[in-house]
Amino acid sequence: MGSKNTGSASRKARIEEMRRAEKSRERRNRILTITASVVIVGGLVVGGTVLIRSQSGDSDSASSDSKNSSGKFVTGKDGVKTWSTKLTQKHVNGDVKYPMNPPVGGDHNQVWMNCNGDVYTKAIKNVNAVHSLEHGAVWVTYNSKASDADVKALAAKVKKTPYSLMSPVEDQKDPIMLSAWGKQRTVTSASDPNVDKFFSEFVQGKQTPEPGAACTNGLSQ
Repeated sequence: MGSKNTGSASRKARIEEMRRAEKSRERRNRILTITASVVIVGGLVVGGTVLIRSQSGDSDSASSDSKNSSGKFVTGKDGVKTWSTKLTQKHVNGDVKYPMNPPVGGDHNQVWMNCNGDVYTKAIKNVNAVHSLEHGAVWVTYNSKASDADVKALAAKVKKTPYSLMSPVEDQKDPIMLSAWGKQRTVTSASDPNVDKFFSEFVQGKQTPEPGAACTNGLSQ
């Protein structure tokens, strides 16, 4: 009789121990499930925030470039105009309303125009050309008032100058203009000595936000 009672008590003890172990496993599983859920939710929140910020940084150009509108050109004794405020450098998907023409900086497309002495005979997009300026290029622009001789001479200079590009900008103020990041000037002709001075100072000059960045493998017409 005593042995039966002893055996029964022993079974009850083992069953109770198994129940406690099962409850302990259930608690651990609940904790792990809750922890995993928190991590997943946190990841989704962070990912969503990053996505929203990324989309806001790569969308509307007019709003993202608004800081540049508060600046203005200040003309130096050498005739070179310098933009008075720091120019923004975000990558955007759409067009940008630049406060100057041709633009000398600001938000731009993530793809640059090839600027390894590239001469474009048709207008190019400002958002791509500005990226070239960020890489340290000088951009030569002209309109229909520029003489054919000057256009040909400037094209010849650009073609032999790495980190430069040239294209027509019909609605610019003057017949021939030179632009670099944050810098701009008008020249009277291709033989104007200020052409060489501008190239010498601003091709990969101190104003360059990303010196040495590529001027090839970008966009071409």
